[in-house]
Amino acid sequence: MKPSANVEGEQTAVHFDAVTKRFDDVVALNAVTLGVGRSEFVTLLGPSGCGKTTLLKLAAGFLGPDGGSISIEGKRMNDIPTYQRGIGMMFQNYALFPHMSVAENVAYGLKTRRVPRVERDKRVADALALVKLKGMENRKPRQLSGGQQQRVALARALVINPTVLLLDEPFSALDKSLRTSMQVELREIQRKLGLTTIFVTHDQGEALSMSDRVAVMSEGRIRQLGRPVDVYRSPADPFVASFVGDNNRLRGQLVSMQAKQAIVALGDALVKVSGESLSGLEKSAAVDLFVRPEQFSVVAPEEPCAIKGSVVAQIYQGGHVDLQIECAGERLLVRSPGEQAVLRWPMGAPVGIGIQADRCSAFPAA
Repeated sequence: MKPSANVEGEQTAVHFDAVTKRFDDVVALNAVTLGVGRSEFVTLLGPSGCGKTTLLKLAAGFLGPDGGSISIEGKRMNDIPTYQRGIGMMFQNYALFPHMSVAENVAYGLKTRRVPRVERDKRVADALALVKLKGMENRKPRQLSGGQQQRVALARALVINPTVLLLDEPFSALDKSLRTSMQVELREIQRKLGLTTIFVTHDQGEALSMSDRVAVMSEGRIRQLGRPVDVYRSPADPFVASFVGDNNRLRGQLVSMQAKQAIVALGDALVKVSGESLSGLEKSAAVDLFVRPEQFSVVAPEEPCAIKGSVVAQIYQGGHVDLQIECAGERLLVRSPGEQAVLRWPMGAPVGIGIQADRCSAFPAA
């Protein structure tokens, strides 16, 4: 696995050191180490059951680790209760009190901390203004839209001036357009406050668009940690390549290694790719080549190309067209910008497919 830039030392706000968590015989987290910098937005991304929510609950104090340690601002938190950790938490279902008004919901954490009434009212007003809910103080949650309820939950998490903000899939219940606008607003607020944030999601689009860094998780481990662009363009292993974004897996054969580049045969075509993950592999060994849909180009079948096939499906997506192309018994997903592909490459049309090989990822075949 590629090394990943972790945050250490004085700039670390949250540090998980070899954290392990078991549920009976199931190892939910296996010696996970992760540093989150001050003011950083880090996303834990992975499929259900990978351990991302467990890691968030450990940071919050809802669970205790079976091994390793958790620190916030340099202080060990293993035995510190949730209310003493200085964290703000926003849940997937918002967890608003239905009998309380918006202002009362937001003020709840301040009231339990015995903040004086005058200061409490000012901080609630400031929090509601920050999330654009000024004037809705007296409404009940049932009188609010889903997006407004989410803003109340966010204001409640922010009003206590947390050291760390923890977000557990907060956008999952929203429709697409509202989810997108709330992602932008949340990120703007996070940057404005300089608030250290750990965000949990299984949505790759959210992770790539919102994060400073992404930790891709699987089976209780972090498979790759890095900037969104690096995780997308240079996946550390086949799991990351398959999970993050759309990808095509092509089986090839290693022809030769030249310095840091490898020549891989795909049928009769030779493709030059990065050989970083293929070092030590013997000649003629099977190689899995991962190619993003946008890394393909469609050309006329008589032109020089890596693969030949025929169009079996067209999926119009507005700004681009996704073509499914049958090639030697396999279907490839090819993304063509604009709208012309619908007319230029009709159903059943024979085509050639070129590959932008310098942006592909290659690994020894599984």
